Amino acid sequence: MNHPEPQALAALGDASEAGASQSVKAQLRLREMILAGELAGGARIAELPLVELLGVSRTPIRAALMRLEQEGLLHRLPGGGYAVRTFSETDVADAIELRGTMEGLAARLAAERGVEVGVMADTVQCLDEIDAVLAPRSLDDEGFSAYVALNARFHHLLSRMVGSDVIVRELDRVKGLPFASPSAFVVVQTHSPAARDMLVVAQDQHRQVLDAIERREGARAEAIMREHSRITRRNLLAAVQASQGQGLPGVQLIRESA
Repeated sequence: MNHPEPQALAALGDASEAGASQSVKAQLRLREMILAGELAGGARIAELPLVELLGVSRTPIRAALMRLEQEGLLHRLPGGGYAVRTFSETDVADAIELRGTMEGLAARLAAERGVEVGVMADTVQCLDEIDAVLAPRSLDDEGFSAYVALNARFHHLLSRMVGSDVIVRELDRVKGLPFASPSAFVVVQTHSPAARDMLVVAQDQHRQVLDAIERREGARAEAIMREHSRITRRNLLAAVQASQGQGLPGVQLIRESA
């Protein structure tokens, strides 16, 4: 029986890694095009035109399309190919509600089970950094960007508090749903006079849920996180009602309720 030469195995491995890298690049570029409105809601997407547009072969294109379907940005057409999905306000609100439910569960379990000292210390530091960002009386674009990054970190640390890979994985999946991430609509508030006040309220809820977890008050922690997700829902309404979407990526995919 002949066995592949080591050089041949290495070449196969390199080819596999290159294909995976091309697939990821194609996925990121296609997502960017969808959220920027370059591929309109309902538009049909076929493989061959993308091969020419993105300059990669059909295999990574096919993998990228499948991943975007799993993310919920595309849906497969019966006759072949894909189309860009659109979402009702109810679709997006349900995704946000699901995240709030899952994060409420994570907060309750963290309170009931206790949290590792290192994770708690990292969370406290994260909230201290958010306090520093919110200290000025108004926020510029740099301040908003810093808040978005730190807010995402806080929500990630919350999922880690439970000490469960299952919770981390499922919360990551839920936050990956279109428009369901914790900071999905924060950018809508950038030019709003009440922008900083909204973020201060959200930060107070961060502090309150951490206090509830430290005091082992599971029901309180869960209720705070459920309420916390409702800030995102309010931002959703502001995004849809804004005449130009105020530059929010992907807002044109949301259908305003009749």
